Amino acid sequence: MEHIVIIGNGISGVTLARHIRKNSDAKISIISAETDYFFSRTALMYVFMGHMKFEHTQPYENNFWKKNNINLIHKKVSEVFTKEKALLLDGNTVITFDKLVLATGSKPNKFGWPGQDLEGVTGLYHKQDLDNLEKWATTTQRAVIVGGGLIGIELAEMMRARNIAVTFLVREDSFWNGVLPAGESQMINRHIIEHHIDLRLGTSMKEIISDENGRAKAIITDKDEIIECQIVGLTAGVSPNIDFLKDSGIELGRGVKVNRFLETNIKNIYAIGDCAEQHEGIDQRRPIEAVWYTGRMMGEALAQTLTGKPTEYKPGHWFNSAKFLDIEYQTYGWVWAKPKENETHFYWEHKGGKKAIRIAFDSSNRRFLGINTFGIRMRHEFFDKVLTDNQSVEYVIQHLKAANFDPEFFNSHEKEIQNQFTKQCVGIKNKSI
Repeated sequence: MEHIVIIGNGISGVTLARHIRKNSDAKISIISAETDYFFSRTALMYVFMGHMKFEHTQPYENNFWKKNNINLIHKKVSEVFTKEKALLLDGNTVITFDKLVLATGSKPNKFGWPGQDLEGVTGLYHKQDLDNLEKWATTTQRAVIVGGGLIGIELAEMMRARNIAVTFLVREDSFWNGVLPAGESQMINRHIIEHHIDLRLGTSMKEIISDENGRAKAIITDKDEIIECQIVGLTAGVSPNIDFLKDSGIELGRGVKVNRFLETNIKNIYAIGDCAEQHEGIDQRRPIEAVWYTGRMMGEALAQTLTGKPTEYKPGHWFNSAKFLDIEYQTYGWVWAKPKENETHFYWEHKGGKKAIRIAFDSSNRRFLGINTFGIRMRHEFFDKVLTDNQSVEYVIQHLKAANFDPEFFNSHEKEIQNQFTKQCVGIKNKSI
């Protein structure tokens, strides 16, 4: 019987195993050193904040795996021997495979800061990170968070939920301004400060200082300011978790190099999820996508290939969602921080400063390219169809009521948005509004 081994029990690996089992009786083993069972990584913050218990983050009963004949191995893989089709695990255990899938996810970036491995320093990615935060929180007066992305703002919200003071170091001169255009970025700056978070824009960390017990007690900024703290959150992005593959012969870049069928350079070895790197990005996507839903889609596509129906990974139109404290964010299509040469941006922000819409469209043919929404929930199906049908920006503006989840919002603001669009964008080309 064919043995398919999956390294990693995150959303990619578990989705793959489930979908293989639907179509095949192959022997399936999932290896993970992190936890016995799959859990929803995005829910870790809510466990810390007291909204749910850890067991609520596990969508499957513990007996699900045995019932579906999926073998779980709670060990760490230290080496991959591609010619022998074998893996070396903790305790010198060796297991063999017929097909191997690398679904090892990400690890938080560390940039060689002095003190980065001290007690009290953590990312927010693994179950162990949550356990450490629980252990440290009771004796923490202040946390310093380094890195201005989505994980950073989640960690800030978690700390504030426990009444821990937070200093947030953002290297850029405005929050997440490599992704968000200026209007939205500045709106989120204000929102962070309103939540009693000490936001330090244009500020980096130089060093973490230890106490006599090897625990973080302060950081030094690039402005030579000392900030006392008991927790340091490293949230300056993530990188593929591939160090153990360096001598394997599997082609690596920043991640594990794969083609559109998620195959590596070695026959019967594949990679999916955060650790996979396309040779060239799909459409305008990045070659590595550390996004929950793309990991799930890769697992679904590869399961088809491994059960006799070769299937390319086709993620479709770009979308994503997140939460900036209590402001929901969604994006569909492509809205760049700065409009490209052929693009116009329309931006509307509610006077209350908590709701906003930005629409990108082609300046010459008026084709809708993408939308950012803040504080407003939109329907994925609507924008997926609009992008597929190459609809105009005017079509989207006229059909905003059909696009939104919350009719109450547009009863108040739909006409205001439409009127502002007419004033600012009719006949205007190549301009960011």
